Amino acid sequence: MYISIIIPTYNRLLILQKCLLALENQKITSNKIEEYEIILVDDGSTDNTLEWLAENKQQFPHLKIFQQNHQGPAAARNLGIDNAKGDTIIFIDSDLVVTENFLQAHINALVTGKKSLKSDRLFTYGWVINTCNFENPTNEPYKITDFSAAYFATGNVAIAKKWLLEAGKFDTQFQLYGWEDLELGVRLKKLNLKLIKCPEAVGYHWHPNFNLEQIPQLIEKEIQRGKMGVIFYQKHPTWNVRMMIQMTILHRLLWGILSFGGALNEETMQPLLKWLINRGQSQLALEIARIFLNWYNVKSVYAAYQELP
Repeated sequence: MYISIIIPTYNRLLILQKCLLALENQKITSNKIEEYEIILVDDGSTDNTLEWLAENKQQFPHLKIFQQNHQGPAAARNLGIDNAKGDTIIFIDSDLVVTENFLQAHINALVTGKKSLKSDRLFTYGWVINTCNFENPTNEPYKITDFSAAYFATGNVAIAKKWLLEAGKFDTQFQLYGWEDLELGVRLKKLNLKLIKCPEAVGYHWHPNFNLEQIPQLIEKEIQRGKMGVIFYQKHPTWNVRMMIQMTILHRLLWGILSFGGALNEETMQPLLKWLINRGQSQLALEIARIFLNWYNVKSVYAAYQELP
């Protein structure tokens, strides 16, 4: 197999360096992998990503760089697919640091799955472990909160290129944050592709410790996710999608009640969140902040839906 690893990136230079170095240090233990390339699509970064890569290109012999104006990850991944030489595509995010057997694990699972199913209608999904440890992200243990029930998510997935082309690639209507990969997953499911879990292919998803300065950006993400959720629902108007995007009366009641109709928000909860953060409980503070973050999301999805013609 010839593998093309496609990575969209936007202003993530520091963790991107670790991401790319980990991919260059892969341990290939069988002849099932003929070759691999790393296709990085810069989505209009302004943090000197391209300049740093040009200065350090000797460290990344497998790397191929493509650029686009800021259009979002859907368009970036499509650009990567269009330029990929590989018959097998692996998608990861640019804040993911993988282990040395990452590629081999995905390929082993694809080969084994094909034999077991007697079909090549499959893709593999690896583990994504969340961590705040920038110095040694791969030291983080797997936690129950790292479990994902998603059918197709681009944080750590391997799939034959032909299925992406047959499904129609990513929908570039999704220019803001959220849902472009799960929407493609709905179309892949209609092609009867089976998800094969591959826990040996581990990626460590780094994000900084939660602090109060992140709140405006997190709120904006939830607002964007609500808007993109409506596009998702327009394409696939099912109850399952409504549940996914939180456009149900259940979600409206749940987050409305928990936030006291928005009375518990980023301002009123700031003292509690600050107190928890100062005591080293930033993760707990983030989970509590999700009360008002989800309320922003629910309000956004309903507002966007009501604006439809």
